[in-house]
Amino acid sequence: MAEFEFDGDKAKESFQKIVKNIRLIVVVVVVLAAVISTFFQVGAEEVGIVTRLGAYNRTLESGLNFKIPFVESVTKVPVERQQKQEFGFRTTSAGVQSTFSKRGAEGESLMLTGDLNLADVEWVVQYRIDNPYNFLFKVRNPEETLRDISESGMRQIVGDRTVNEVLTVGRAEIAGKLKVLIQEISNDYELGVRIEQVVLQDVTPPEPVRGAFNAVNEAQQEKETLINQAKSEYNKVIPKARGQAEETIQKAEGYATERVNNSRGEVARFNELYTEYIKAPGVTKTRIYLETMQEVVPKLGDKIITDEEGGNVLPLLNMATQSGKKINQ
Repeated sequence: MAEFEFDGDKAKESFQKIVKNIRLIVVVVVVLAAVISTFFQVGAEEVGIVTRLGAYNRTLESGLNFKIPFVESVTKVPVERQQKQEFGFRTTSAGVQSTFSKRGAEGESLMLTGDLNLADVEWVVQYRIDNPYNFLFKVRNPEETLRDISESGMRQIVGDRTVNEVLTVGRAEIAGKLKVLIQEISNDYELGVRIEQVVLQDVTPPEPVRGAFNAVNEAQQEKETLINQAKSEYNKVIPKARGQAEETIQKAEGYATERVNNSRGEVARFNELYTEYIKAPGVTKTRIYLETMQEVVPKLGDKIITDEEGGNVLPLLNMATQSGKKINQ
């Protein structure tokens, strides 16, 4: 019996030592946890939002910081990092040759246009968090809210346009208007984000009608090609014809001017002759006759002209015979 009581006291003493050691271990663990949780690092592109018992307390910049353990908690917000949301597709692997998948995102991109056609629109919204307080405390699930705003805005803008505008010339305008619309709604919601860019990744007709739509596009492109070729030929032929017509008109005007000037010269010459003729008719007739004969006689060639009343023509005949000339009387 005494032996049993001795063993019980010894066991009780051992248990008390173990309890003291456990308490010491717990105290050491708590102290280490408090020290570890007191100091923390905020990254270069982040800010730290400190809450005390769930309420906002302060904002910390990048670097080594501290907080009250077990009372304060910190949430790191990447304010300098550009983030993005993808609609209608998901990036499966990023790199030099990124790969994408539409699995699970088909409903986001299928949209009804203003002329009651369907278009498959894939786009990316790039944004930064410019007000971390608003981003964390003003809106519940801010990223989901931003996705809903983006999708709603795209459906509104696409619904105001025809399918041809969405698929062709209206893409840049749609991206610009969607960026403005998302920013306005985000500001109204105090979402705390700044929209950097909206990029339309791909805009195509739905898969069941893609072949027919491509055929229509090819026909339109062929039409534009033929129109451009016709305009090119028009620009070649019409200016050339106009130049030739202008040249012909200028030649005709030059010829008409020449004829008029020649006629005026002839009239002036005739008037001068007539004036001289009035003054001395006989002298003028003789002068005109001699001038005319001076022009005509050299054109007669090998001929000898004699007076009709000339009697003796034998010497002339001998001369003509020797020279082979013809005598006209």
